[in-house]
Amino acid sequence: MYFSIVIPLYNRPDELDELLASLCEQTDKQFEVILAEDGSTQKSDHVAERYRDRLSITYFEKPNTGPGLTRNEGAARASGDYLIFFDSDCIIPAHYMEQVSKYLARNDVDAYGGPDAALPTFTTIQKAINYAMTSFFTTGGIRGGKRSMEKFHPRSFNLGVSQKAFEALGGYGTMRFGEDIDFSLRLMKQGFRTALIPEAYVYHKRRTSFRQFFRQVYNSGIARINLHLAHPGSLRAVHTLPALFVITMTLILLTSLLQPFLLLCPLLYSLVIFLDSLGRNRSAKVALYSIAAAWIQLTGYGSGFIAAVWKRLILKKGEFSAFEKKFYD
Repeated sequence: MYFSIVIPLYNRPDELDELLASLCEQTDKQFEVILAEDGSTQKSDHVAERYRDRLSITYFEKPNTGPGLTRNEGAARASGDYLIFFDSDCIIPAHYMEQVSKYLARNDVDAYGGPDAALPTFTTIQKAINYAMTSFFTTGGIRGGKRSMEKFHPRSFNLGVSQKAFEALGGYGTMRFGEDIDFSLRLMKQGFRTALIPEAYVYHKRRTSFRQFFRQVYNSGIARINLHLAHPGSLRAVHTLPALFVITMTLILLTSLLQPFLLLCPLLYSLVIFLDSLGRNRSAKVALYSIAAAWIQLTGYGSGFIAAVWKRLILKKGEFSAFEKKFYD
């Protein structure tokens, strides 16, 4: 099977360099690479040029429209039987393509997703954010963990889909945030078979600061209500937990003025995060940063979710998002 790897780019030449270097190390090289420059001011054409003798690369530029529609334009130039979408901040293990090829040879699935992990060389903040985005105690394990509170939905930082299924869906929709979940939900609605391939993980660098991380998860909270309205029935109990966390912790902090012992609740939660992260990362420093990342993940997502409930469900306003120029952050 021949694959077309599609990567949307927005001001990320250094990240692309690492990603392409990792693709050069693949044990199965039956793939091409399509790079879609989405209106960047820091272009990656010079990076792509350095790898043309080692990879089959198509590079093109386009006006800025966001990652979803940019993936569509990349897919339109693809010649593979299967499309694979990566984000530019990913590094691909050498066995990735081989594992995917073997799995698809044994299993008839129309689309797959894989989990993400952190490399030892990642910064402390990146490791902490990776923990916050993958831990059962923060996200319920919904991003491909072994313990999960909802059915796995492939996400576009690491997603493969057959050309047939992609064309049947008409590609990604116009949503700028949550476009990958929208894509997965439409796949499932049309009866296409999806799967999680645990061995097809990527090293996901994610954001480089807690400020960027807050913006990302705040938009994700908003997107969940937008997805709920676009796909009635897609909202699950696990999606409401961050909002309940925000409300509960706010009430605890207010009532602790009269009942200080209530502060034991956030302290106990922080201790659970510290111990769990310490066990996973074997680093007290990463564990301490994980406390901050976990609180940012829950309060950011929860706040965005609450804002969207108020504006979209109560005030009946149209679709909206915050930090609209930050959809690659």
